[in-house]
Amino acid sequence: MVEMKWKLGRRTRSAAALSAVLACSVAVTGCGSEAQVKVTEYSFDTAGNMFAYAEFELSGEPLAESLGADLDVLDAGKPDSPTAFDYIAGIESYEYSEEAMYEVVEKSGLGLHLVNGPAVTEEAQKAGMKNNELLASRFVKMADSVGQPADQIQQNMYPTFIEYSAGDPHYVQKLATDKFADGEDGAYIPKIQVDFGTLRWNRDKMKKQLIPAAYGGTMLKQSLWAGDFLGNLHDSKSDEEVDASTATEGPEGDQGLKLGVSSSDGMQGMILTEEVWNKLLFVRDHLFYNPSSKSLGTLAAGAYLPHAVDVEENGDKDFPNVKSMSVSDGRSLLQDQWLMLWPASEFFGMTDQRSANPNRNPAFARVFDGDPFPAAPAVNTDADASNDVASSDPYTVSRDVLLGVFDNMKTRHWNEKAGAFVTESDGDKQGTTVDTFQAGYTIEALRMFERAIDGLPVGYANGDAAEGMGTKEGADAKAMLVKQADFILQSLINKDGLAVDSYDTAKGEASSKTTLQAQIGAIRGLTSAFLATEDEKYRDAARKLYTTMDEKLWDDGLKAYKTSGKDAKYDAFTVGGVSAVLRLALSNLKNTSEDTDSPKALDQSAIQERYVTFFRQVVDGPTLEEGMQASEFWDTGDVYKEGDDSGNTDGDNVPQLQKGHGEYGIAPILLPVSVSK
Repeated sequence: MVEMKWKLGRRTRSAAALSAVLACSVAVTGCGSEAQVKVTEYSFDTAGNMFAYAEFELSGEPLAESLGADLDVLDAGKPDSPTAFDYIAGIESYEYSEEAMYEVVEKSGLGLHLVNGPAVTEEAQKAGMKNNELLASRFVKMADSVGQPADQIQQNMYPTFIEYSAGDPHYVQKLATDKFADGEDGAYIPKIQVDFGTLRWNRDKMKKQLIPAAYGGTMLKQSLWAGDFLGNLHDSKSDEEVDASTATEGPEGDQGLKLGVSSSDGMQGMILTEEVWNKLLFVRDHLFYNPSSKSLGTLAAGAYLPHAVDVEENGDKDFPNVKSMSVSDGRSLLQDQWLMLWPASEFFGMTDQRSANPNRNPAFARVFDGDPFPAAPAVNTDADASNDVASSDPYTVSRDVLLGVFDNMKTRHWNEKAGAFVTESDGDKQGTTVDTFQAGYTIEALRMFERAIDGLPVGYANGDAAEGMGTKEGADAKAMLVKQADFILQSLINKDGLAVDSYDTAKGEASSKTTLQAQIGAIRGLTSAFLATEDEKYRDAARKLYTTMDEKLWDDGLKAYKTSGKDAKYDAFTVGGVSAVLRLALSNLKNTSEDTDSPKALDQSAIQERYVTFFRQVVDGPTLEEGMQASEFWDTGDVYKEGDDSGNTDGDNVPQLQKGHGEYGIAPILLPVSVSK
């Protein structure tokens, strides 16, 4: 009999640990509400979803653990235990995030198949093999490196090397939820856990368009999880995590060690890394736009990533590939650029092989030492940029794309006179609008870029202090983020203490409109500036803004923040931003003994209450038909049990996949909602 296990980040749970599910009650799930949380559209936006789930991830296990939660006592089958906050952060927010990523990059087919990835193609040609044969051999090799039996790799996976911008998240056939293997206490492993063949989306309803914010947002999810999964070693016999710094020189296998924090997590980390490597190669060599010749091609001086590239597929049903591509929107949009800069920084932090970097994670060093991923040429990792050579290895390609995007942000979006980033450029001429949400997140992307390029820890360790390399690029990034933060303080906060949504640099005036997204952007940006500079003025301003936002925009009747005027309409970008702001409030802005003022809104208990109430209302929803989270899988407690066809075995307000909206159900992703009384 196959042992049934639930994987919860670093925690493994047996079926017995999930068998004690609780029925819906007001105390546990907030079932029943005067406000309605109606889904307004059943479509999937890749950029917004992947961005939101990245914030959900960071607001999940890492946040709960930083606040003292014992992750080992969290149990998906015991809602709100030991506290509602610990459960929502450590289980729901974290696992919703992970499942949605796998849905996009392994199950749905929402993009181009990894078998056609440029690194796979290059290796196949060298080996004289077919692409699918080479990819299969790569998977076996990666499985061996992490100690996972190759026969335990999921079947009928659809790994993507680049993702499309949108699609219909409904399933197109009956899901294989029948039993694959027995579990315990009536629970069982459904076939969809080991065979992804029935989990495809309708290919005819996909928007076959390559948008940097979409494939970049997906890369952000992939890079964060890959960094977590491959950030340490594990014992090959016990599968227990081992500190990589304790390993001696030489092959880890000779020391009874394997790559990855565990065999199963390690394998997922390998797959995600393979996907990102191929994505960045495709981006570098095919998706940069020359505005003069109006042609797509490789990264070169003056080229940038355009907003939208339409794809015509070659008609291959099994492994769709590109037949032709055309630029349908040649603008450079700030959202696209920061949603590429941030994840490229995360991945660069993993692959960094510069000899001058004293902070390199020894576990990552083993992943990119030539086996299983190629090492960079030595001349590309020394201090002399003039001797660099062209290469397709992960370090070199991530460096190339990272610096290319950063250069475009400086060239086309940075307004030096204003000291702010504008939202768009037509390729030659800058626009005049500074958007508060976009500007705030650009500060965070620049902070991550500075850390990565200066060799400081990124990923979950992005707050850790270390001695950096002091690069010119890092200094430039820091100078711009400081000026942008000062611009927010001086030009984007109105007399009522709220952030306005935009500023016109041509007119020299700010908008009078205030929105929830504006508050999110300003708080995110100011807090990032504080983390980058340790200047308390940014923290003080972010604290004041959070307190004002909570006072003026929170609606007790809606159990949500108003998003604009009296409306409370949430898309994925907005809900992801709320998750981020609540996390920052708990991590960096909450009242401490050193604060001269202590507003109640910034008491840790008050912020945690907001976190729980908001998540229950807006994300989970007050009923099965409401809320942004369309469905859920077993990671959050909805186990499959023999004789139970309810599609909601944990009795909460989120249905199982096959019982969600549509004839065959819907994927576990976020849908836009409107909250009203």
